[in-house]
Amino acid sequence: MIEWLLIPLAYLIGSISSAIIICQIMGLPDPREQGSGNPGATNVMRIGGKKAAAITLLGDLLKGLLPVYAAKLLNAPVELLALTGLSAFFGHLYPMFFGFKGGKGVATSIGVLLGFSYLLGIAFVATWLFMYKVGKISSLSALIASVLSPVYAWFIVGNVIVTGVAVIMMLFLLWRHKSNIRRLLTGQEA
Repeated sequence: MIEWLLIPLAYLIGSISSAIIICQIMGLPDPREQGSGNPGATNVMRIGGKKAAAITLLGDLLKGLLPVYAAKLLNAPVELLALTGLSAFFGHLYPMFFGFKGGKGVATSIGVLLGFSYLLGIAFVATWLFMYKVGKISSLSALIASVLSPVYAWFIVGNVIVTGVAVIMMLFLLWRHKSNIRRLLTGQEA
């Protein structure tokens, strides 16, 4: 029964903003006040370079991976794995430590998917990398990988609950990228 405490713990872990903390440590501007205003790896790269962005990306990915992996180590049922992953993801989107204004969730969702199945996470990353190589637009690459993630979940994991989590994360990723989608449709996305 104690393993159900992973759900609120995952939310708290998700609420730790890697972007804000890394920028503070590295003496960079607050990512909420610079660039796109988004506390995520892409914006950190704009304001602080590749090293800061890579550390931010890793931190955000681990926020999704570690809680799900901990639930797996406890032999938690798939329902608990799903709720733990979603809790970490929502902690990133709506962090209690930072006024409930978080990042867009791509890296944290990758971590959650990796926690469910390393092949599922790799499929997302491979799709993102391929689309980025073809189109050179990070947001479009993330959106396409996100839209395909429920399909990957179904064929790789074959579980309705895991597929449902992928659908929920995809819907929120689309919602959080609505300004990017508008710019993509008008040809203004960098």
